[in-house]
Amino acid sequence: MITAFGVVALTFMMTMYALEQRGSAYIAAFAAGCALSSSYGFLSGAWPFGIVEAIWSLIALRRYRHATGP
Repeated sequence: MITAFGVVALTFMMTMYALEQRGSAYIAAFAAGCALSSSYGFLSGAWPFGIVEAIWSLIALRRYRHATGP
């Protein structure tokens, strides 16, 4: 079950990354995908992966704020 969650989370994350140039909503979705992938990393016991994905999620959120902010 955790493996299936990981496959879906990573597929979603990579798809949103590929679509980022279509709009800021895809950047936000990429950030959410990174957060889901981070959750998968921690659930599967791969905590270094979980930490890296959490950092990528924060970076993507910052990029989203920059893309939509004043």
